[in-house]
Amino acid sequence: MLASSSLHPFEAMKFFGNPKLLVIDEAQNLPEIGRIVKGWYDARVTTKIILLGSSSLNLLDLTAEPLTGRNEKIYLTPLLFSEILKNQSWLTPEVTKSILEEQFKDQIQTLLLQQMVYGSYPEAITTVDKERYLLNLTSDYLLKDVLQNGLVKSPEPVKKLLSMIAYQAGNEVSINELAMNLHTSRQTIERYIELLERSYVIFKVHAFSTNQRKEIVKNSKIFFWDTGVRNALLKEFSLSPFRSDIGSLFENWVVSEVAKLNLIKGDKNNIYFWRKRDGSEVDLIVKGTNTFKAYEMKWSKLNITQSAKSFSNTYNIPVKVITKDTILDLLWEEK
Repeated sequence: MLASSSLHPFEAMKFFGNPKLLVIDEAQNLPEIGRIVKGWYDARVTTKIILLGSSSLNLLDLTAEPLTGRNEKIYLTPLLFSEILKNQSWLTPEVTKSILEEQFKDQIQTLLLQQMVYGSYPEAITTVDKERYLLNLTSDYLLKDVLQNGLVKSPEPVKKLLSMIAYQAGNEVSINELAMNLHTSRQTIERYIELLERSYVIFKVHAFSTNQRKEIVKNSKIFFWDTGVRNALLKEFSLSPFRSDIGSLFENWVVSEVAKLNLIKGDKNNIYFWRKRDGSEVDLIVKGTNTFKAYEMKWSKLNITQSAKSFSNTYNIPVKVITKDTILDLLWEEK
């Protein structure tokens, strides 16, 4: 790559064999790659160039800075449930949503539980020893960008923080409580959480409000982008639908599925939760430019709660209950 940088752009492409497509992996490790590719682009070479690399901690943003206005970013999230579903041997292209729900209910719920427990990283799906893969992932790879860049001195405090967040996934987060339990400062916890967000390990969901006197507005919840990572941190891989954390695990899985869809579509800021000061709460608000939807997540089917009725009365928006039996309703709506 460095040898080709001294060549005229068209000679450089000839050096690579004049490909239609040139893929450069780990681009963030090549500090001059942005400048080099800018020269190729400005010379109007016909080769399409793809830079692959870590988007965490803005590493790829820094690499691509010379390409401002000359690039398109594509985010690769863990696999969507719809991607996993359509590759099942029992699913054929002509199968409709109604047929899925009527004839393949058991298969879908089994697949759903597997994805909730093991997550959706490609290797977690294809490998035989899923638990070993996930435990290795959380012990070695998960924090590699943070550690390689010297942003924290030791991984242990960050891992302890992640484990605490894993226990509380789906609950409102108290930074002061986390700081006290880890015997550190609030500022340190906030810095760790920011690093984990930028590393695409976790993400925040903020409270939605139009009435600050009656509604919570400053609080936030923290979810994992991949529930397999969350379970590995807790070393909890039970596939039982009766596991004690099934409700919070299902909520994290649903919210992350919607978040992945939004990231792919380029809209990362329209997911909220809602809670009034009297305790009324709705799990998920999805607010688009011209859309406004509300959902409650319940593993088993339940009636609309008083909290949902309170939200509907306030905003005149119905709240839809999403369960293991109706998960396809949400995915079909949001995709």
